[in-house]
Amino acid sequence: MMREPFRVVIGEDHFLVREGTRRLLESTGRIEVVATVADKPALLEAVERLEPDAVVVDIRMPPTHQTEGIDAAHEIRTRYQDMGVVVLSQYTNALYAFQLFKNGTEGMAYLLKDRVGDLDQLLDAVVAVTEGRSVIDPQVVESLLARGNVAQRPELANLTDREREVLREMAQGKSNRAIGKVLYVSDSAVEKHASAIFAKLGLEAGDAAVNRRVAAVLAYLQNYAP
Repeated sequence: MMREPFRVVIGEDHFLVREGTRRLLESTGRIEVVATVADKPALLEAVERLEPDAVVVDIRMPPTHQTEGIDAAHEIRTRYQDMGVVVLSQYTNALYAFQLFKNGTEGMAYLLKDRVGDLDQLLDAVVAVTEGRSVIDPQVVESLLARGNVAQRPELANLTDREREVLREMAQGKSNRAIGKVLYVSDSAVEKHASAIFAKLGLEAGDAAVNRRVAAVLAYLQNYAP
C-alpha cells in the first residue's frame, strides 16, 4: 500500500473547478496536489516531470474539447502502470465509460463531475485507483438499468432481479458484506449471486477479483451503449 499523502495532478480547464477540486482534496490531509493544469499537453508534461500517484482529469479539455481526458488516461496508464487515473465527466453516456475501460480497468475510475462536491466519493476513487482498483459511477449504471430494455439482450435477460441489485451495489465499489447489509442477505448469498453474474456474463474465474467485478458492470455498459 502506498504511503500517504497521495501525490496528485489535476487536469481541468475551468479555473474555479480546478481550484475547488484542489482545495477539497487537500482539505482531507490525505492528498498533496503537486500540480494543476488546464490542457492535455500540460497534463502529460506534469505527469512525466512529477510522477504523481494519481491523476484527476476532466474528460474534455483543450485543445479540442473532445475526449482528451480519456486519451490522456490511456497514455498515462500505458507509460506508468502504477499511476491511477480518475476521469471526471458530465456525461452518463455509456460509450464514454466503455471507451475509457476498453483496454483494461485496473487503476482507472469514471466519475460524474457531480462527485467533486461529494468529497468522500472523490477521495475514495483517488485512493482506489492508486491501489490498482477500478470505479464506475453508480449513476451511470443506474441510468442504464432504468432504460428497461434488458429483455432485448439475451445475455443480460438471464440475470435475475436480485442479481441486478447485486450488480448495482457492486458498481458502487461495495464489498460483499456491505452489499449484504443493503440487500438484507448473507455474505454467502451475495457471493453466490456474484458468481452467478460472472458465469452468465462469461467472465472467467481466473480473472483478478476486483477487475472481474468491474468487468461485470462493463458488460452492462457495453451492451446498453446506444
